[in-house]
Amino acid sequence: MTYSIKEVFYSLQGEGARAGRPAIFCRFTGCNLWSGLEEHRSQAICKFCDTDFVGTNGDGGGKFKHSEALAQHVASYWPQNINETSRPYVVCTGGEPLLQLDTALINAFHALDMEVAIETNGTLPVPEGIDWVCVSPKSGAKVVVDTGDELKLVYPQVGHKPSDFSHYQFDHFFLQPLFEEGADTYLEPTITYCLNHPRWHLSLQTHKLLGLK
Repeated sequence: MTYSIKEVFYSLQGEGARAGRPAIFCRFTGCNLWSGLEEHRSQAICKFCDTDFVGTNGDGGGKFKHSEALAQHVASYWPQNINETSRPYVVCTGGEPLLQLDTALINAFHALDMEVAIETNGTLPVPEGIDWVCVSPKSGAKVVVDTGDELKLVYPQVGHKPSDFSHYQFDHFFLQPLFEEGADTYLEPTITYCLNHPRWHLSLQTHKLLGLK
C-alpha cells in the first residue's frame, strides 16, 4: 500500500506515561472521526482535535509506496550521534494511524530495531507486534480496543465518563484536561477528579508548555 504521511519529526513525548522520552513522531494523514477541515468540525465526531493531519506537505511528509522505504525514512530522524544502547523509538500518530499502519510497516520498523508505539482513538483493531499502545477514546465513537498500555481520556467529554472504562485492561489510566480556545482549560476539575479517583493520573501536554513540537 502507499502510506500518506503528514510529517515526521524528532522531539520529546509530551503526554502520558512516557512523557519526556525522546521519540520520532510519524504523523499519518487522515482520521475516521473528522476530516481535519475546519468547515467540517461542527459535524465531526471529534470536535476538539488540535492537530493538522491533512495532506502530506509537513516537514518530512510525503507518500511512500513501500513499508521499507517509510521505515528507513523515519529511522533517519534518530540522531546519528547517539552512541547509547537505546533503541530508536517511533510514535505512530495522526489523525488515526490505524487507517494505514499495518503489519508490513510494523515489521519494517522492527527490522531496523525500532520500538513501535501508537496513539489511537481505539475504534479500529490494533495489529499484532506494536510495543506500546495508547488509546484515547472520543465520545460518540465505539471503542473496540479495551486492552493496552495506557488509556488517555480527554476530560470532560459529554457521553464519556472515566467510570465507563473502569473494566478496561490498561496498565496506566490518564485524564487530560480538555482545552478549548478562549475557554477554561478544565484543569481544576480534572485535578479534582484525579484526587478523588487515584486510579486516574493527570496528563498535561508538556510539549506545548515547553514550546516543543
